[in-house]
Formats: sequence, structure tokens, C-alpha cells
Amino acid sequence: MAQRPRIHYTDTQKALMWDRWQRGESLHEIAQLFDRHHSSVRRILAETGGIRPTPRRRAERTLTLVEREEISRAIAVGKSIRAIALQLQRAPSTISREIRRSEGRDGYRAIQADEHAWDRARRPKLCKLAKNRVLATRVAKKLKERWSPEQIAGWLKHTYPGNEDDQVSHETIYRSLYIQARGALKKELLAHLRRTRTMRRSRQHTQKTDNHGQLSDMVSIRERPASVADRAVPGHWEGDLICGSGNSQIATLVERHTRYVMLVKVARKDTETVIPALITHARTLPKELYKSLTWDRGKEMADHKRFTLATDIQVYFCDPQHPWQRGSNENTNGLLRQYFPKGTDLSVHSQAKLNAVARQLNARPRKTLHFETPAERFHQSVATTG
Repeated sequence: MAQRPRIHYTDTQKALMWDRWQRGESLHEIAQLFDRHHSSVRRILAETGGIRPTPRRRAERTLTLVEREEISRAIAVGKSIRAIALQLQRAPSTISREIRRSEGRDGYRAIQADEHAWDRARRPKLCKLAKNRVLATRVAKKLKERWSPEQIAGWLKHTYPGNEDDQVSHETIYRSLYIQARGALKKELLAHLRRTRTMRRSRQHTQKTDNHGQLSDMVSIRERPASVADRAVPGHWEGDLICGSGNSQIATLVERHTRYVMLVKVARKDTETVIPALITHARTLPKELYKSLTWDRGKEMADHKRFTLATDIQVYFCDPQHPWQRGSNENTNGLLRQYFPKGTDLSVHSQAKLNAVARQLNARPRKTLHFETPAERFHQSVATTG
């Protein structure tokens, strides 16, 4: 089969790519619009790390193409610089500089001068992290500790209130990581992000599918009390399994009020293994701090009634294909992939290692907690119940 000729995408086609990418469509889906391989689209999007570039605009005070054509005609009839400036209501220095930059009176061409001016305007403005190396070092240190850009930005704002020189937005951090031309943060720091992809994805994007079976005697999340749903009181948890190679997994638990994380080592995924492990874990906490558990419809919870009888903890189940109903747990599972990458054997990690990872997560400031840590909030709850 003959190879298709290389395509040169127009600005309109590129804009369509970015629209679809920001909507969460995959590279394959976008490429189908142009009857191309996904690598053809990736080449365009990867130039700026999957972040849509800001449209270029001419500054209001720059000379326009129409004005440059007036300059060209005026030069042809021998007008002086001051006469041209008066005609265009511009400063003589502006006209003089324009002609000098564009081959002088003998070689001045309006279209060529306009194109050169547009190219000169591409000079990138240094971003804040490139100008403030102390701040960049501070950000890099926190990235190495696996803090998210949003956590870093919030922590800086909380730590240095009223001092904008020591603050930076999370979007600037992301752009500095994904757009290496900025020269602010090293590309290697991407490995410390929760998602270690080379291009930033839209929040609309998801590849999660539902492959869970049906369970009996489930209590729907819709029957969960309002005090649980609005996170008004501590003691209500969300749970799930993260899976690795060789049928290995870890049970993850997040307290909804404080976002406190606990990890439980489980030998297998079957309900005969998972339920006893969850029962044992539940007995390590005061009853006031473990009143309910919300889970998805995974088969590991088939024996959920046994868990409730043993612990007096009610289990609620999410609606099918509604993982966001366990939003705190879903978010935490994403964070945990920094420590336990997909496709790795999770069985090699001891409970002590899991506890150490949980402690590190619980020491990260959270935006939703006004940049306090889950550990601080949870220990406050323990002190209150005690």
C-alpha cells in the first residue's frame, strides 16, 4: 500500500485538535478526523506538552501591514521620515527604526517587514520560575517529595501570605514541567507527578471501565445518611483495591471528613481474603471513627454482610459506572500510583511499607482542608472522640 503524503495541518485543523483534546478525546479519535495515524496528531500536541498554546495577537501599538504599505509607498516617492511619521501620526523614531530594521530605504518591502516583525515578537517572556530560581528550587524540592502542583501552590500561599514573589500558581508549575522551552523546571521532575505521562491530559479524559459483577443484598449509596454525604462528621470511609501484576493488590481506605488514608495488605483479591483483612483493620480504630464504608461493586465485597455483622459497620455501594461517588478514594488511588506503578508486583510490599506510604500521603497539605494535612485533621478527631 502506498504511503500517504505528509499532511501540513492548517491553523483551523490545529484548533479543532485542541478542542477535541481538551474535551478528553483520545489521540486515536482525533486522528480519525483527518484519516491519519495517532502519531501525526501527537506530534502537534506534544510540542507544548499537551497544553494548548495561547493564541498570538499583535500588540495594539505595533505597526500594521497597512501602515507598512503606506511607508513603502512614501519611500518610493521620496518622502522624509518626518513626513511619513506625520502622515501616519506616529513618532519619527518609530518610522526610522522600522526602516532601519528592514533593509533601509533601498530594500524596504512592506510584506517582508511585517513578517520579520511577527517573527521578532516570538521572543518568549521568561516565566516566573525561570526568573526566580529560589522559588523554582523550592518547587522542585516539593515535587521530589511527590507533592502535586496544586498542593505546592496552596502551601506557598499559606506559608508566604501577602508575598507574591514567593508564590506561584499550580498552572505555572504544570506549564514549566510540560513545556521545556520555558527552561524553569527539569523534565525529570515529571516522574514525581501523580500521573507520569509526557503530555498533560484534560480532566474530561478517562480510560476507566466497569467490569465488576453483581452482588446481593447491597445497600445503595442513595440510602446513605445526609451527614455522611456532606462529610459533616468523621468516621465514614471509602474503600477500593488497587491491583498489580500477578493478581496482587492493596486495599485502600480514605476517611471522607479528614481525607486520612490507610492501606491494608491483602494476599488475594477474593472475598474470602479481603473481608477478614478489612475486619482486622476495622478493629484497630475507635468505633466512633469507623461507622460506615462506601465501596464499588467489586466481587471482593461479595461477603459484605459478614463484614457488617463482625464490625457493626454499614457498607454502602456506588451506582454502576459511578466511580466519582467515591471521589476521595479515586483521587487517593491515583496518588498511590506514584508509589505503586501499574503492572508492578504489589505483593512484595510489607504492611510496614504500606504504613510508611500512608504516613507520607497524610502529611501532604490538601486544598480541600485549607492546606492543613489529613494527619492534623484526623488526630483532632481522635482527640475529640477520646
